[in-house]
Amino acid sequence: MNNFITNIMNKYGFFGILFLIAIENIFPPIPSEVILTLGGFMTTLENSTLTLLSVIISSTLGSILGAIILYFIGYILNKERINKILNSKIGKILCLKEQDINKSDNWFNKNGNLTVLYCRFIPIVRSLISIPAGMNKMNFTIFLIYTSIGSLIWNIVLVTLGSLVGSNYMLVARVFSKYSKIILFLLIALLIYKIIKKIRNK
Repeated sequence: MNNFITNIMNKYGFFGILFLIAIENIFPPIPSEVILTLGGFMTTLENSTLTLLSVIISSTLGSILGAIILYFIGYILNKERINKILNSKIGKILCLKEQDINKSDNWFNKNGNLTVLYCRFIPIVRSLISIPAGMNKMNFTIFLIYTSIGSLIWNIVLVTLGSLVGSNYMLVARVFSKYSKIILFLLIALLIYKIIKKIRNK
């Protein structure tokens, strides 16, 4: 996987990173942590044409492009149709499950539009949250603003760290993978707390 990502970046530069991150949004199993930290590391190489700014801009544009595609998939298709697709061979190829969409949809319904912003820091959900945003016909301008802010912050942090640690970029990717799982656990715990509190107040 790393060799594939490196080859795409070396060959296509700015557009290669944009493409990889757009695909990562649509195809979540491709790790953004690896793409971004590797991109940061490559800016430190002597023969590289990549700069920190170009990697951050291209990755953010890629994130927005991928999010827009998923938004309109959710906008056009309803939840039942999407789940039917995910339960077919297409879902298996994309390595996506029905519960992933249901989880994203539940978070969106519980927390509203801001979910699009803070879910940008959680693996799998960071991409899929665009689908329930589309299904719920979220204002497209607000969707773009939250997506852009969340993606920009995530990309700046990972690309910068990748450039700082150099060839040890995979260490950063692993740390952020663990960090994301902790955040995921905390959000689930918060969601359960809100549900229990709501039941008790009835």
